Amino acid sequence: MEVLVLGLVLFLGIHLLPVLTGVREALYARLGEKAYKGMFSIISALGLVLIVVGYWRAPSEPRLFSPFPAAILAAPLVMIVSFVLLASANMRNRIRRALRHPMLIGVGLWAGVHLLANGETKATLLFGAFLAYVVIDLVSATQRHAVKNFTPVGRQDAIAVGAGVVLALLVMAFHRYLFGVPAVHWSL
Repeated sequence: MEVLVLGLVLFLGIHLLPVLTGVREALYARLGEKAYKGMFSIISALGLVLIVVGYWRAPSEPRLFSPFPAAILAAPLVMIVSFVLLASANMRNRIRRALRHPMLIGVGLWAGVHLLANGETKATLLFGAFLAYVVIDLVSATQRHAVKNFTPVGRQDAIAVGAGVVLALLVMAFHRYLFGVPAVHWSL
């Protein structure tokens, strides 16, 4: 479990730097753009690897609570919406313009539905940490007015929806192979 915790601290910690604007600006000024982005990428990648390894190595027991049947039932639909929001995050589309932070909302939906649909200690730690991160970052981004202005391009909405739905269906189909648990009855 320690490896999972270390991975979460590294990955989510580096992603919370924008919340600490003074620290981020000082690091950016001291290191320069390339070194800052390089450090950010390396720490993120290391954290992600440790999260994956730590999650697989952590025991499934004890179970902290019984999964919520409604969350299990809603998960496929919620994940389609989540993937569409993730696909929208860096596109110039109406979805991003309306929601302002579709990636954070998508990650929040992913984390929330998985948190309620599991109940294992390691799943509660993983998804609860991501959900807490989303809340903190969303509040901070809103307070900092961290939104880029752009003119939406209509076809990018269609691309985001199409790509999000296709990716969500692929992940659901291969969820058993990727994560050890079938997500839907038609999982391969």
